[in-house]
Amino acid sequence: MTNFQDPFPSRLKETAEPIAPFLRKDPVIHSRNQFRWEGPLDETALSRYERDGFLWFEGFFNQERMEPFFGELREMANNKELMESEQIINDPNTGEIRSVFAMHQLSEKFHQLTRDPRILGMVRQLLGSEVYIHQSRINDKFGFEGSGFNWHSDFETWHAEDGMPRMRAVSASLMLTDNNEFNGPLMLIPGSHHYFVPCIGETPDKNWKDSLKTQRLGVPDQTALARLADRGGIQAPKGPAGSLLLFECNTLHASNRNMSPWPRSNLFFVYNSVENTPGEPYAAKHERPEFLATRKSFEPLTMYDDFPDLAGQGVAPLGFRES
Repeated sequence: MTNFQDPFPSRLKETAEPIAPFLRKDPVIHSRNQFRWEGPLDETALSRYERDGFLWFEGFFNQERMEPFFGELREMANNKELMESEQIINDPNTGEIRSVFAMHQLSEKFHQLTRDPRILGMVRQLLGSEVYIHQSRINDKFGFEGSGFNWHSDFETWHAEDGMPRMRAVSASLMLTDNNEFNGPLMLIPGSHHYFVPCIGETPDKNWKDSLKTQRLGVPDQTALARLADRGGIQAPKGPAGSLLLFECNTLHASNRNMSPWPRSNLFFVYNSVENTPGEPYAAKHERPEFLATRKSFEPLTMYDDFPDLAGQGVAPLGFRES
């Protein structure tokens, strides 16, 4: 149901008077000043995140660490019940698997990864609180086949369709395969997270069934996109498997179709503050399914300390080749 007290109005009627982009109403880094240093990120990294809306860590894990996830994907592909469930999203053009949602519930390895001490430490520092997983998935783009995704802010969707109240979430994207300029890497507009861009078009019932394949609603108009891109440019972080991207929930991003012969697979998990749990959707009639937006339990994540010797496994120290 639409909330008329909505601090971030979007999904407006076609006949409604357009609302211009406006400055965000929430901080980018939520840790209070006295706790700003209580975490693995130094002031340079914090300032970069605050300015650009994302941090890129090339070679965060070694590539061998990513291999077990491919075995789990093959097992999932043989699970008929899972493959017929709604949490498997197929590519609209090829029919191949595009996304598998709620990966942290399907895979113990993935669940452990979300609780990696270094990642969890950074996220807690940025959000200034304990966190839980709002959403998780694996995104696949097959060579020559994987389709792209239009420009959007994740927060706009999570706010409108999930009822996430404020901009207090961080997305982590971990590269399972190399991401290069040819296989459809994620593109971001630095600095775009400082503005909320209201979007035109009311949310139809069960919009998620279409939007997870092709983003049609929640797409900023081209004038707003052009102005933000002219101001901040566009960046597409690229690097080997094991690289990590952390980006603020309101950062505008998109990706092109994979025109290369090389696949692009990324793990994606969203950390939300336990003080920012979803309520009723602000601009949708019904809540989305649990596999898209956690509602049953907001128990804070605990760090998983049983990883093998990280240094011995070729895991880069924090900040290694950070850009």
